[in-house]
Amino acid sequence: MSSTDTKVTGRAKGGVQRAINASPERLSEIGRLGAEIKKLPRATHGAADKPLVIGDIEITCYVLEDGRRVLAQRGLQQGIGLSQGGGHTGARRIAEFLARLEKKGILINDLIARANSPIRFVPPHGGNPADGYDATILPDICAAIIAADQSGALDKRLKRVAERAAILQHGFATIGIIALVDEATGYQEVRPQDALQAYLEKVISKELAAWVKKFPDEFYENIYKLRGWPWPGMSKNRYSVVGTYTRDLVFERLAPGLLPELERRLPKDEKGNRVAKLHQHLTQDIGDPMLAQHMHTLVMFQRVALQNGYGWARFVKMVDAAMPKRGNTLELALTEV
Repeated sequence: MSSTDTKVTGRAKGGVQRAINASPERLSEIGRLGAEIKKLPRATHGAADKPLVIGDIEITCYVLEDGRRVLAQRGLQQGIGLSQGGGHTGARRIAEFLARLEKKGILINDLIARANSPIRFVPPHGGNPADGYDATILPDICAAIIAADQSGALDKRLKRVAERAAILQHGFATIGIIALVDEATGYQEVRPQDALQAYLEKVISKELAAWVKKFPDEFYENIYKLRGWPWPGMSKNRYSVVGTYTRDLVFERLAPGLLPELERRLPKDEKGNRVAKLHQHLTQDIGDPMLAQHMHTLVMFQRVALQNGYGWARFVKMVDAAMPKRGNTLELALTEV
């Protein structure tokens, strides 16, 4: 019996029948889709039933074969509280929302361009291509939303969006989103042993950056207010313990393993001094934005604590709950004044 006489049964039979019944246009579309899928990156980890969970917010996430961590477009849109439908694609809806913020004077940098350029990929199970975004876009969108809310530029009807942005921002720092996606997808089980070190290489510059003021005056002034100390101004030498607070609140929470690596690269001399500031070893493209966002969040917590009459210990507990040190569940051992 020739191959043409072979009986086709089951699903294959159905596929053959559909191919026979399909119009030339449909066949052309199927061929185009197949060619597109072959060119797209494939996700190796992630599934709709294993989302990234922050509070009561769930966002489907994936890790692509080239190592990129991606948030599903629909999941990101729902995560920040934007409604679905209206005839707009998810990318267009997110971009239009950001454009409205920009018109009200909110600095959003390249967020509109990023929103309009989703990453198209093939899910692990195959099927139709999906759209997503590099995971690091989410902290940046949240920062823009929070800035709009604090400046009064956000409509009252979008108050829920601001609340969700605060929940999300408090649940991760830029480095944290990488670790969270790895945990949600199971990628940490197969992640190369030097992956975090490789990421630190992106965060820490091999060449010292020129000194630029990275810590706002308000950060230090608020520390004094929360401790109940008289504020002498920036021109006076600060108490030495403030340096300890800065290490704990900033460098030990900014990224896993960051502080030991910075100290290794910038050792103290025999007098106990360093040749440069720790933050001067952060890269401009990744490290500096991470620090800026972290400081923005810390100052926001300080303002909330001061407005509610909280003292230093209550403020530290707020920070511990929202931005815990990686692998450390102990409370910061600092005495109250």
